Amino acid sequence: MIKTELQKMLDGELYDASDAELVAGRSKARKLFTEYNALSYDDKDGKKAILRDLLGGFQNSIDIQSPFYCDYGSNIFAGDNLFLNFNCIILDCARVTFGDNVFLAPNVQIYTAYHPVIAAERIKGPEYAAPITIGNNVWLGGGVIICPGVTIGDNTTIGAGSVVTKNIPANVVAAGNPCKVIREL
Repeated sequence: MIKTELQKMLDGELYDASDAELVAGRSKARKLFTEYNALSYDDKDGKKAILRDLLGGFQNSIDIQSPFYCDYGSNIFAGDNLFLNFNCIILDCARVTFGDNVFLAPNVQIYTAYHPVIAAERIKGPEYAAPITIGNNVWLGGGVIICPGVTIGDNTTIGAGSVVTKNIPANVVAAGNPCKVIREL
């Protein structure tokens, strides 16, 4: 059986992002997050309805400040009490999972997508994606960048401006570029 480009993307294999099904998925997401970003801050019901169409799933409480951007939305899954502050970007070409009580400060960027490092392969266009998992009770400071394939453990705080290139364990404060554990909690 031949895999679709969508299945290759979700399986972490090299895939063609210009595939019609993937383009349609991104187009749907852009339509929905554009509508979401245009709604009044006070239109909580309207915002929640759009998030139900956009995201893969979430529990009860979710608060995403506008503007918010994503690639597909359908690969974003959240536990209860997720808060994303202004201007968060999630490139969800692979699954992005948030636990309960996760807070993202402004300008946090979460990237599951990446490209081949060999230039001759990269310029051909195909790309990869690797899932990101963020545990319960995590706080990501302003401007944090989470790279593909990273897992952040429960009860962890990532300092502002950090670039997280490798897994960070539970119960720590970590910061820097590249992000490293500063102390245990």
